Amino acid sequence: MRKIHQQVLVRGLLPYPIYSLSFTSSSLGTDIVAAYLASGSHGDALFMLERLSPSPIFWWNALIRQNVNQGHISHALFLCRHMQQLGTRPDHYTFPFLLKACGELPSFRRGVAIHAVVCRDGFDYNVFVCNALLAMYARCGAFEEASRVFHEIMNKGIDDIISWNSMVAAHVKSGSPQLALDLFAKMTKSQNDNFGPNRSDIISLVNVLPACASLRAASAARQIHCHSLKTNLFSDLFVGNAIIDVYAKCGMMDDALKVFKNMNIKDVVTWNAMVTGYSQNGYFENALELFKEMQKECIALNVVTWSAVIAGYAQRGLGHEALGVFRQMQHSGSDPNAVTMISLLSACAAVGALSYGKETHARALRKCLMRWDDDDGEGEDRMVQNSLIDMYSKCKTFNAARFIFDSIPLVERNVVTWTVMIGGYAQHGDANVALKLFSEMILKTSSVAPNPFTISCALIACARLAALRFGRQIHAYVIRSWYGDGMLFVSNCLIDMYSKCGDLGAAQGVFDMMPQKNSVSWTSLMTGYGMHGCGSEALRIFEEMQNVGLVPDGITFLVVLYACSHSGMVNEGLRYFYSMSRDYGVDAGAEHYACVVDLLGRAGRLDEAQNMIEGMPMTPTSVVWVALLSACRAHANVELAEYATEQLLASESENDGSYTLLSNIYAIAGRWRDVARIRLLMKKSGIKKRPGCSWIEDKNGHAVFFVGDRSHPQSRQIYTLLANLIGRIKAIGYVPQTHFALHDVDDEEKSSLLSEHSEKLALAYGILTSFPGSTIRITKNLQEESAVEGTDIGLDDQPTDPPASEEEFTNDDGSNKWDHGLRVLNMCLDPIP
Repeated sequence: MRKIHQQVLVRGLLPYPIYSLSFTSSSLGTDIVAAYLASGSHGDALFMLERLSPSPIFWWNALIRQNVNQGHISHALFLCRHMQQLGTRPDHYTFPFLLKACGELPSFRRGVAIHAVVCRDGFDYNVFVCNALLAMYARCGAFEEASRVFHEIMNKGIDDIISWNSMVAAHVKSGSPQLALDLFAKMTKSQNDNFGPNRSDIISLVNVLPACASLRAASAARQIHCHSLKTNLFSDLFVGNAIIDVYAKCGMMDDALKVFKNMNIKDVVTWNAMVTGYSQNGYFENALELFKEMQKECIALNVVTWSAVIAGYAQRGLGHEALGVFRQMQHSGSDPNAVTMISLLSACAAVGALSYGKETHARALRKCLMRWDDDDGEGEDRMVQNSLIDMYSKCKTFNAARFIFDSIPLVERNVVTWTVMIGGYAQHGDANVALKLFSEMILKTSSVAPNPFTISCALIACARLAALRFGRQIHAYVIRSWYGDGMLFVSNCLIDMYSKCGDLGAAQGVFDMMPQKNSVSWTSLMTGYGMHGCGSEALRIFEEMQNVGLVPDGITFLVVLYACSHSGMVNEGLRYFYSMSRDYGVDAGAEHYACVVDLLGRAGRLDEAQNMIEGMPMTPTSVVWVALLSACRAHANVELAEYATEQLLASESENDGSYTLLSNIYAIAGRWRDVARIRLLMKKSGIKKRPGCSWIEDKNGHAVFFVGDRSHPQSRQIYTLLANLIGRIKAIGYVPQTHFALHDVDDEEKSSLLSEHSEKLALAYGILTSFPGSTIRITKNLQEESAVEGTDIGLDDQPTDPPASEEEFTNDDGSNKWDHGLRVLNMCLDPIP
């Protein structure tokens, strides 16, 4: 083209420079501009336009339009200024291109400046320009200005279907779906002649259907569906896809399937809408079936299809299957996007696949799917970072999780960022750190407010630590903030927290104040009563639950059996166990049998417990054998304990608890060689007993005690008080149980070890620091009851922090141990100054 241009100049057909051209030469000049534009040579076209006088606005508009369409937004705005400097004024075709450029940037300031020029030059009555103004303001997020322009268009009577469509789309984008639906209803009833025979078009329906999805407005979606049939718009592929999508998001998969089957033309978006809908609504089998059908029909699967299937597997905890689908996706040549990565990280977290999680992290970095400068903090980049924090936390790799969390600037952390980090520590790591992070989130003014999930994670941490004081503070914060629809979830967590912290009155109070309850509410309260040995109260809650119309399921009966077991209510427990299948249609699982074995074992009915195991319709799990082993320890049945241990070893379910139980059983029987053999086996197998500790909440946090612990600043006062108390209870008949203690020490040293029990130390500290008459709550990290915590651990290698797990400390008869200890000690505390 440049050679032709050169020949034109050489032959004098186009004088250079051109100041006055005849019609022929001017037409030749514009032809050259058109040729340059057609070949994509924008620089040459601009060079030619600059030398035409007068410079035709048509070709300036064409040049500006091409720059906007190709994404050269700033250059398009420059061309407009340059055009005016050369004496060519913009027309009603120029302004829509410029306003589109401002919306693409987006640049509200430049858009306002162009709006001023529009008004100055008298184009504010041109419907095309006004519609472009409306769309520009909407894209810049200036929804009030967009609404103002729309009302001006209406008042001038120049509105058309594009004006209404733009305003409906603006309401949807601004998060006002109800306004979008109301406006669409007015639009379809409008008598404006500019609309033509139909008062809506394809764009109208595609714009308004997402509003129905946001509101889960099923009836409105059906009405719009009927409207599309009446106006003959349903046959359009885009409309059909949008209707399937809205039905799926409203949970109406039967309606979505009917639309899918009635569509004559389908594309991959149609299939994806169905697969995603099935996956998100819990019908994953249908989604998988449709996915396989797509493969049979040789439909080109795209990233949306693969991501939907991966997400479906991940949401059900089937991480290995999700990873398998991802490998198929890689073999197909489809590139993953941010949604794929998020689903894949969820799958890795579900199965603890740390190595795959690291590979996904590296792939996200290579694909630039996570940046550290995400401006809005709500985009896909932040979602990938949040998923990485969640994955590393659930894989218990907290250094990596915390590094990502700390790398995100405080102002860019959204509520999900805080929640996944707090929840990771609360459920899988150090609950103390979780509460510290929660405090930072609340106190830092530049942070975000916690949502119900954040609150629940903090309450989980309080429950693990038995941090009653902190839990009460969170409860007060919840009352002040009020989380609306999320209060049911938060209230259930409050019941669980108060129960595990030993304050059943507060748990009952939260339950009574709940305006609505679900099965989790009732089950949580029943669990609280059960773990504290209040079996009668638990059964009362169970009966009330049925009276309100809730049908008990397997989890409910598990709690009932647990409560009966910890309260010594053998006959009641057996009655409920046998009525599960007969009266309620609930089949007993291995966990239910384990509860019954524990129930019988605590009552000393070991033969019945063994018969129960032998009659199980399924293979006994390790939990069943551990329950029997615990009963053997309590009742000194060595032969049955050895049998249970053999079954545990056969099922490859070795753990420190079962070995410790067997060791203690041998100690009771005086079989010290077998005790030494078990400990040697544990040492060779690399099994190390978890050290026992007790902790008590004080005004500064928690005071933690291990056996023989003398690290506390008040150790001298603690041991002095403890010695005094033990001397007094011995005087009234207390005899230490030394038969569990080490066999290579004398009775006096065994008694000394017993007096240094971590629970006794915590109790003495509580008496020293608490007000008279106040409740002392002690928490232990180990569920099994060992008489001497120093039996399997040396005092030199004890950890300094309390383990994260927490169990209620109860007697076999269900009575609360610390309350029992206080009742005994109160008999001899009065004379002590």
